[in-house]
Amino acid sequence: MRQLFKDYEVRQYVVQVVFSVTFAFSCTMFELIIFEILGVLNSSSRYFHWKLNLCVILLLLVFMVPFYIGYFVVSNIRLLHRKRLFFACLVWLTFMYFFWKLGDPFPILSPKHGILSIEQLISRVGVIGVTLMALLSGFGAVNCPYTYMSYFLRNVTDADILALERRLLQTMDMIISKKKRIAMAHRTMFQRGEVHNKPTGFWGMIKSVTTSAPGSENLSLIQQEVDALEELSRQLFLETADLHATKERIEYSRTFQGKYFNFLGYFFSIYCVWKIFMATINIVFDRVGKTDPVTRGIEITVNYLGIQFDVKFWSQHISFILVGIIIVTSIRGLLITLTKFFYAISSSKSSNVIVLLLAQIMGMYFVSSVLLIRMSMPLEYRTIITEVLGELQFNFYHRWFDVIFLVSALSSILFLYLAHKQAPEKHMAL
Repeated sequence: MRQLFKDYEVRQYVVQVVFSVTFAFSCTMFELIIFEILGVLNSSSRYFHWKLNLCVILLLLVFMVPFYIGYFVVSNIRLLHRKRLFFACLVWLTFMYFFWKLGDPFPILSPKHGILSIEQLISRVGVIGVTLMALLSGFGAVNCPYTYMSYFLRNVTDADILALERRLLQTMDMIISKKKRIAMAHRTMFQRGEVHNKPTGFWGMIKSVTTSAPGSENLSLIQQEVDALEELSRQLFLETADLHATKERIEYSRTFQGKYFNFLGYFFSIYCVWKIFMATINIVFDRVGKTDPVTRGIEITVNYLGIQFDVKFWSQHISFILVGIIIVTSIRGLLITLTKFFYAISSSKSSNVIVLLLAQIMGMYFVSSVLLIRMSMPLEYRTIITEVLGELQFNFYHRWFDVIFLVSALSSILFLYLAHKQAPEKHMAL
């Protein structure tokens, strides 16, 4: 909490506890995945901890966090402050209604499960979390090569920056000059006594609008010009900062590290195209992978290349490394995204609500990660996870991920294309 939200004060102790507990139990699920691969603890002990962990995280995500979000939202509304507990319960009941109705259009579980079973809750949490993961993954798969590759950098010279800075300084000088005129006009009016002897009443207002003293300035017109120039100065400042950032990226791309990231950009571009192609194939042919990628890769190596080695041994260790990389990058990427989001929209009144919303998103994201990571593990390591999660329609989540990923990736390509195309036009207009 201190690291993520160090620039904002989260006053409520309960908010800190809820966020920290959600984060701790989310990370514990990933720890249990590693334990499954390495065989740490007895299987009965791992099963107990899986069950306990899922019960606690679902209790937080479905009951506690939504209730406290409603409570702090209502507390910020003065009219509802006295009966905030009642209205908080009303908000939570509304959330539960829509949360429960969410499961109706999706074939996510068997109808024989009880209303308050783990399967009923985790299936609905999984739909929201998988949607969030797919949206972030689709945008990341497109934005990553766009950010890393020097091909997409527009050509910026020192002359362009100097010209824009000169325009910004000229605009600022004009703003200062016009504000001086306004200040001098107010001073002159004050010395003449026009400030204290303003006409009153309706006819007085009409007279003040239609007539003016000789030699006096039209202050309202000058103020409109100042407002327009200030808006222009803001745009020029942002464009200048963007040009400086682009110039720094061009200089950075010429370094060894910049060339390395440029190579990564090409690699991720190929990966993005491949991922979009495979998602399209999976959607069109209703296909879901039966074998995890590690075992499939080892089988190809053994069958086609004729290399003989211990499949079980290497399957365990490569799965451990692969899942470890997925876990670390997922946690790091999500925390960076949440921190940027928090800094962008948080304020002194909304900080508690924002932190609780981030805890809700984080918990759903990590629960859904377990549903999807399960497919990346060999069959012998996913037995307990499958048993704990219950009779969920795992294939549905993978198909749903492909659909949302494809929509997100194509939308991101369109958005970045339009943004990249409009950037030079905007620069020329300014």
